[in-house]
Amino acid sequence: MTNQKNSGRCWLYATLNVIRISFAKAMNIEEFEFSQGHLFFFDKIERCHFVLHAIVETARRGEPVDGRLVSFLLRDPTCDGGQWDMVVNLISKYGLMPKKSFPESFSCESSNGLNGILKSKLREYAKELRALVEAGEDPLPAIKRQMKFIYGTVSICLGVPPSEFTWQYLDKNKKYNSIGPVTPQQFYEQHVKPTFNLEDKVCLVTDPRPTNPYNHLYTVDCLGNMVGGRTTIYNNQPVQLLAKIAAESIKNNEAVWFGCDVGRRSNSKLGLLDVELHDWKSLIGEEVFLVLDKADRLNYGDSMMTHAMVFTGVTTDADGTPIKWRVENSWGEDSGEKGYLLMTQRWFDEFAFEVVVDKKFVPQDVMDIFKQKPTVLPAWDPMGTLAV
Repeated sequence: MTNQKNSGRCWLYATLNVIRISFAKAMNIEEFEFSQGHLFFFDKIERCHFVLHAIVETARRGEPVDGRLVSFLLRDPTCDGGQWDMVVNLISKYGLMPKKSFPESFSCESSNGLNGILKSKLREYAKELRALVEAGEDPLPAIKRQMKFIYGTVSICLGVPPSEFTWQYLDKNKKYNSIGPVTPQQFYEQHVKPTFNLEDKVCLVTDPRPTNPYNHLYTVDCLGNMVGGRTTIYNNQPVQLLAKIAAESIKNNEAVWFGCDVGRRSNSKLGLLDVELHDWKSLIGEEVFLVLDKADRLNYGDSMMTHAMVFTGVTTDADGTPIKWRVENSWGEDSGEKGYLLMTQRWFDEFAFEVVVDKKFVPQDVMDIFKQKPTVLPAWDPMGTLAV
């Protein structure tokens, strides 16, 4: 069972946990982890680069430094969290490697110190870049200089992933195997992609707010982690469809990455995600968390996607309707049943927001939504929150 420890890397862990399942089966191995630190390293580099360019873009738009957009961008510019399309950016460019080839460092497992340094420097650099734009000067040489410091700092704190490696392992039959020397990109293309192709996966969300109708495509302003990379895209569908497709995926032996508001009506120690977990009304006289419906909780700031995990099992009724879900988390074995949680379908309805599934399980009319030009939501929209 994986453990992200004191970091906000759940989106990376959930992705690598999903990929691991099919990869381990194909390689006939019992225990395996991909290196989360490898992707985390490059996300920090790319994320800082993305933020600096976003600052330049907003300056060119004439956004004031004390306006809502720039203030939002500088509030937490090095957040560990992310979205599905962000991890696709990273793997597509930098590949994958086994954890044994690049294990965790202290700052991987406890990222506050590194983030504090980077946040302060990015705010300092933002002032410089905005001044250059205002003066009509080219900001790119300054960004290049700034990125040298950022790369050096991240390298000191996280270590630098190897450019190539050799992976030696014993399979379930105790047979010795060796792969390499190989680059992370070659490792993904030659050994991982045949078992899990990122290009075959799509992201479906459920946003019930009347302002954002279903069967429409959305994106979020300034949401991303790579300049020139893949845009974060949301195909908005009813929650019942997300549950149906996720259940079908699991029945076909494909685990499902999903995003939710994990802190609501949950108990990590017991490993339960259930709207009936707490009887607040008997204790304090009024209901809590469920008075507002899902749309109003989004509108009034009472709920949003905060965490990514993996569906690995589902129980359905005689009609095939999901009743409960088995969830693989990334908080170590002390959480739930050796790291696994139990989620009821009603909890899914109320607090799940996003699933990533294979295209083959998605109806064609839903796939056609991806052909639309996406509506751009503001950077601070709750659908733009990052899973940590």
